[in-house]
Amino acid sequence: MNAQIQEIAIRIRSLREDMAIAAADMARVHEMTEAEYLLQESGAQDFTFTFLFNTANRLGVDMTDLLTGKSPTLSGFTVVRKGNGLSMQRRSGFSYRNLAHRFRHRTAEPFLVEAPLETASGHRSLPQRGHGGQEFDFVLSGSLRFRIGDHETVLDAGDSIYYDATLPHGMAAEGADCTFLAVVIRDAEGRIG
Repeated sequence: MNAQIQEIAIRIRSLREDMAIAAADMARVHEMTEAEYLLQESGAQDFTFTFLFNTANRLGVDMTDLLTGKSPTLSGFTVVRKGNGLSMQRRSGFSYRNLAHRFRHRTAEPFLVEAPLETASGHRSLPQRGHGGQEFDFVLSGSLRFRIGDHETVLDAGDSIYYDATLPHGMAAEGADCTFLAVVIRDAEGRIG
């Protein structure tokens, strides 16, 4: 079991218990059974971005608190130098770096995403999932096969897409590795997911 996942799970469980929030309440937030939630909270499996974001929202903390154990402290601006940012592995093979993790009270989550070409997958169907809010993706290098609902397109370097993230969507590198900027924007209630 990954030590980072275990540390995050301990933070989540400790915060929930300190705040006297029942596991059943957290399960409702995530639209899962209490047993499914407790499995997540045990650290037995990795967390999705949506799970972490909604957990942080319910616990009244920043997602950075859950990931690092430290609260963001900057409020005027934050600079992230090339190659830096809070690294996250939230999807098999994909590498995410949060480019604003030190900025508190963010209204969006900007990520630099590296999507490797999955040679074994061929042109199989893309798994799709939705979450709250809206999203903007801008391809920096390579090409990104993007599916939203029944519509599929390929985005090349310089192309972008802005969409309602509640619609089921999925993506994969096309032809070669792909790097893109993903900006996830909270909904009117401040949620993503």
